[in-house]
Amino acid sequence: MQNELSTVSMEDVQGRTDTREISIDKVGIKAIKHPIGVVNREGSVQNTIARFSMYVNLAHHQKGTHMSRFIEVLNSECNEINLQNFGLITAGMTRRLEADSGYIEVTFPFFLRKKAPVTGVESMLDYEVTFQGQWENDQSDILVKVVTPVTSLCPCSKKISDYGAHNQRSHITITAKGSEGLWVEDLIDLVEHEASCDIYGLLKRTDEKYVTEKAYNNPKFVEDIVRDIANDLNQDSKITYYKVEAENFESIHNHSAYAMIENNKV
Repeated sequence: MQNELSTVSMEDVQGRTDTREISIDKVGIKAIKHPIGVVNREGSVQNTIARFSMYVNLAHHQKGTHMSRFIEVLNSECNEINLQNFGLITAGMTRRLEADSGYIEVTFPFFLRKKAPVTGVESMLDYEVTFQGQWENDQSDILVKVVTPVTSLCPCSKKISDYGAHNQRSHITITAKGSEGLWVEDLIDLVEHEASCDIYGLLKRTDEKYVTEKAYNNPKFVEDIVRDIANDLNQDSKITYYKVEAENFESIHNHSAYAMIENNKV
């Protein structure tokens, strides 16, 4: 039966001409999970599970795109990625689909091994990372987004209270475009340096004392955090564009505090 079917000529319905003369900006597959290897700053590969969305444009005269080709690209080209090869992957997908422009977004958990500040006990901490790649007019445009969890402590609460101050876990999101040499870990290091205190997967009592007191001695509003990070990004020659966002999940309110700065440096 298989041999018989292989000799039958089947019409390519997607290849028909469409007469409505309306082009489509993005068509493809969304939110498909796939195992990948992420190359880190040290050159080793970290295995993780990613969620991909892959699109191309469709000309006004084409009825449909070839959805199976996205899966072919995913399985043949996306097994090992980093910021340096992501543009080539996006370009290859666009050519494979015979399109003028293509877009890939991939989101995955990225893990770093951290040592507790006093005891040195090690544990893993996860960060959410997204690569966004677009290929158009024979040029690639790559953005990286990293969500880094940290601790923030309220300067006002510390000032007005006889003892103690309220603190919260915060998510600091940097979306950036940069030249070669930019790594995910660079953005994580920058954020953790500017927070009231960074966080850890595992802390012993002496470690907990240290991080609590460090945050108390380094209070910051969301406004302080985004300004301090923006100041660092402004001085980083590798960064050509950035958006930095801080969201504090308030411990004494049923809402978040939020601040954002965006800057296109070119």
